[in-house]
Amino acid sequence: MSRPSKTSAIFFPFDLFGSGGAAEGAKLLADAVREMLEDNRQEKKPTRAAAYQRHVRTTELTFEKLPDYEDWRQRGRDVARQAFDKGDFLLWTAGNHLGVLPVYDELAKLPGKTLVVQFDAHLDIYNLSDCTAELSHGNFLLHCDSPLPALVNLGHRELLLTPGYIDRYYQWTIPASELAIDPAPALERLRQACAIADRIFLDLDCDCFDPAFFPALAHPLPFGISPQQLLRLLAAAWSPKVCGAAISEFDPGRDANDRSLATLLWLVEWLLLTRYE
Repeated sequence: MSRPSKTSAIFFPFDLFGSGGAAEGAKLLADAVREMLEDNRQEKKPTRAAAYQRHVRTTELTFEKLPDYEDWRQRGRDVARQAFDKGDFLLWTAGNHLGVLPVYDELAKLPGKTLVVQFDAHLDIYNLSDCTAELSHGNFLLHCDSPLPALVNLGHRELLLTPGYIDRYYQWTIPASELAIDPAPALERLRQACAIADRIFLDLDCDCFDPAFFPALAHPLPFGISPQQLLRLLAAAWSPKVCGAAISEFDPGRDANDRSLATLLWLVEWLLLTRYE
């Protein structure tokens, strides 16, 4: 049996050009994950955490000086590339969604067919008259360094962008309204798309959640998905071809009794157990 690959848990607290405050979310989740791993080390009784504990290594980048921001995208690309080059599972936590762009830059360069499964309330290709054409968290997919990998979205609440424009960037999208009415077609379509991909990357923007379940959002939209719905979608996408996952847009200043933090920490551990057990 081949040895399982390591997990590179990278915390990238970048949140300029949209969703200021989300950097603190990346830092807080980094602290929570490290505390979880430390608690596992101190536990004397056998637990399921033994399946993943020795495989996880954490790295937290800092943005404390001006040069850290001047080359933020290249810094992110470098650490993402190192993880992919080593064959690691990449667990990437950014501040705002723009902080995942370095991962998209590197995914776009990988050989074979990469499928990015995106859970996001917004389709980040905005070109409306009141939107900046310069790089922002609302249009970063338009600024990928290479042609985008195959991209699908589940759970968006977009009402204005036209289908023809969306189809230029996404293979397909399924809004949260369709998931609420009947999730079965979406689950089957997702399974089929993942079956023909060479690798799969999961991209979770926390505003995919309905704010009733996840209050720690800078830009909440109603009629979102529940954590239970997300779990069904993740299970449908899951296979050994999943090479990583990203989490972004967690704004802890808007959380309520750490409900959102607990949701993300549970999800991180579920991903690790699913990968290593």
